Amino acid sequence: MAGTALCPACEEVNDGAQRFCGHCGASLSRACPSCGHENPRGFRYCGACGAACAIAPARAGPEDESDGERRWITVMFADLSGFTALSERSDPEEVRAMVDRSMAEMGEVVTQFGGSVDKVIGDALMAVFGAPVAHEDDPERGVRCALEIQRRAAERAETFGGLSVRIGVNTGDVIFAPVGPEGRRDLTVIGDTVNVAARLQAAAPPEGVVVGERTHAACAGSVACEQLEPILAKGKESPLRAWLARGATAAPAERPLSAAQFVGRDGELELLMGMWTRSRSEKHPRLVTLVGLPGIGKTRLAREFALRVDQDGGRTLRGRPLPYGEPAAYWAFGQLIREACGIFATDSAELAAQKLGERTRSLLTESEARDTATHLAILASLADDSVTERQALFASAQRFVEGLALEQPTLVVLEDLQWADESLLELLEALSVRMTGAPLLLLAIARPEFLDARPSWARVPTNVMVQLQALTPGCTRELAVRLLGDAADGDTVVPRVEEAAGGNPLFIEELAAWLSEGGGESGDGMPSSVKMIIAARLDQLPVPERQVILDASVVGDFFWQGSLEALRPGAALAQRIQELERRDLIRRSPSSRIRGDEELAFKHALIREVAYATLPKGVREERHGVVARFLEQAAGNPATYASILAHHWREAGDARRATEYLLIAAQHAGRGWAYEEAVNLCSQALELIPQGDRARRRRALMVRAVALQSGGHAAMDFPRG
Repeated sequence: MAGTALCPACEEVNDGAQRFCGHCGASLSRACPSCGHENPRGFRYCGACGAACAIAPARAGPEDESDGERRWITVMFADLSGFTALSERSDPEEVRAMVDRSMAEMGEVVTQFGGSVDKVIGDALMAVFGAPVAHEDDPERGVRCALEIQRRAAERAETFGGLSVRIGVNTGDVIFAPVGPEGRRDLTVIGDTVNVAARLQAAAPPEGVVVGERTHAACAGSVACEQLEPILAKGKESPLRAWLARGATAAPAERPLSAAQFVGRDGELELLMGMWTRSRSEKHPRLVTLVGLPGIGKTRLAREFALRVDQDGGRTLRGRPLPYGEPAAYWAFGQLIREACGIFATDSAELAAQKLGERTRSLLTESEARDTATHLAILASLADDSVTERQALFASAQRFVEGLALEQPTLVVLEDLQWADESLLELLEALSVRMTGAPLLLLAIARPEFLDARPSWARVPTNVMVQLQALTPGCTRELAVRLLGDAADGDTVVPRVEEAAGGNPLFIEELAAWLSEGGGESGDGMPSSVKMIIAARLDQLPVPERQVILDASVVGDFFWQGSLEALRPGAALAQRIQELERRDLIRRSPSSRIRGDEELAFKHALIREVAYATLPKGVREERHGVVARFLEQAAGNPATYASILAHHWREAGDARRATEYLLIAAQHAGRGWAYEEAVNLCSQALELIPQGDRARRRRALMVRAVALQSGGHAAMDFPRG
C-alpha cells in the first residue's frame, strides 16, 4: 500500500501513489532543488540527499474567499437520463448505491482531465474546468471529459444502472466565490455561463454531448461536431447556437502553427544549426533544451529548424507528452518509436509487432533486434510484457535511437516537457549521457515552469540551454504589419498590437486577426485563446506572487512599490517583486516618476488586463480608492496626475472627487493646446455630475466652452491646406 498524502493546497486526503491531488489538481510531489529527486509534498528534507525542500506553492483560488474572483471557465453538466423512472420502480438503497457508483466514476474522469467537481445534485453532476486552476485548453478538456464519460457509461452499463447520460458543456465568464448560509459557504461558480450549460444539457439527446458556441470555437480543431438547430431555452431572449460533439482526436490538439513569415529568430536558428552541423560532422549526440513562455515561438522555431535539417539530408522524429487523461509512461518516446517504424493507430497488434520487428532488424544485428523489439514494444505501449530491469529498457532505447541516427542523421524533437512523466525524463537524461558515435540531436522544448519543478535538468552534463525571448519592438512591428496586410485600419491596429502583445508572436497573431475583424467592438477585452494562456500562467504562481500581480493590476500598466505596500501592508514585497521579474511578468523601469519609490511595469498590457479582469467589481472599487489616496500623498503636485487620479476615484465610486480631477486635467490640457482632449475630459465630468448640481455643471460647461473657443482659434491660426 502506498498510504495516503495530505494535499497542502486544499488539505484533502489522497492516495499516496497519486502525483496530483484528486480534489484540486495541485502537485503532491516536488523536486529537490539540490539533486532533483521527487519527494512527497510533506517532506521538509529530501529523501535522497538530505537537502532542505523548498516550500511548494499553494493552489490558486480566490485570495479572499469572501469576495471571490471573476473567471473564464468551462462548465459541464452531466445528468442520468431515465433516473426518475428507475427510482420509481427500485428500492431507495439500490438507487443510492447506483448513483454513488456513477458519480464516483464521472468524478474520476473529471479529475483526470484537470477539472473539479463543483456539486452533485441527485442524479446530476456539475464540473468546472478553469477554477480553482485555469488551463489554456479548458474548453477542450471539458468536451474530452464529457466524451470519456459517455464512453464509460456505454462500456460499464452496470455502474450506471443501465442509464444513458446527457451532457451539456459551455464556456464563458463567471464569478467564482463562496455561496450559502453561515457555516456552509462552499466555493462555486455563478453566472449565465452556468445557466446555459444546464440548458444545453437538458436539450442533449441520450448519450449525447451538446456544446455551446464559445466551447465549439475553442476546440473545433480537435473535436468533430455537428451543428444543431438553435435551442429555444427557457429564460433566454435568443435561441442558443449549439453543436453535438461526435468524437475527438486521439491526442490533445497542438496549437496550429502560424503561416506568417518567420520573423526575428535568425540568431537562435543559426545557433541550432551550428549544433546540428557539429553533431553530424563529429558523430556526437547532443541535447539542447529550448525554454520559453507559451506562444513565444518555440514550436515554430523547431519547425523551421526541422526544415533546415531535412534540407541537409537529416530526418526528424517528434514526440509530445499528454497533458491530461490516463497517465501513460514514456508516451512521447513511444510516439517516436511508432513514427520511426511506420506504425499507425489503426494497425492491429499483430501488424504493429510485425512492423516493429522488421524495423529493429533493419537497424541491428539479429541477436540485438529480438530483445530490443520486445523492450521497445513495452515503451511504446504495444505490449503488456514487463521487465525486471529498467536499465534493459533504457539500453534498448539507446541502441534503437543510435541505429536510426547511424542510418540517417536524426533530429528528435520532444515538445512540452513540462507535462512529461518522471520515467520519460529519466530515460532522456540517460540517453543524453550514454549515447555515443551517432549524428543525433535531441531537442527538448519546455516552458519555464519545467525548470522550476526540475532544476536538476539544467545540470545534465550534455545539456545546452537556449532561452527564447520576446521579439524586439522592430520585429514585433514587422510581424504585425505582415499579418495585417492591407487592412484599412492598419495604421490604428498595428500600434495597439505592438503595445499589448509584449513581443509574443502568438499574441501578436491572435490580436492582429481579432482587431482587424472588429474584435474590440464585441465587448471582450481580448481573444479568449490569449486570455486562457495568461490566466493559466497566473494560476501557476505561488499565492503571494499572484496577490501582488492582482494588486498591481489595479494601479495600472505601471505601478510603484509604495502603491503595493499601501494595498497590502506588511507583505514581503521585495522578494515577491524579484520572483515576478524572474518569471518575466513584470520589469523595473529605469527611472521613477515618484522620487524615492521604485517604478515597475507589466511585461505587456495583456497580463495586466487578465489579472484585473479576475477581480470582482467590489474589490476593484475598494482598491482603486487605496491607490488614489496613495497617489495624492506621494505626488508633490497631485494636479500633475489629475487624469490618473480622476480614473482611480471614478473606479472607486467617488464621482465628486473624480469630477474635480477631470476638470483640473481639462484645464491643464487646454493650457498645452490639447483642446480636443480638454473637451473630452469636460464631457466625462458632465456625465458624473448630477443634473441637480447646477453650480458644478455650470463650472464644467464653462471649462468646456473655453476649450471649444480656444480650439476654434487654434484651428484658424493653423489653417489646413
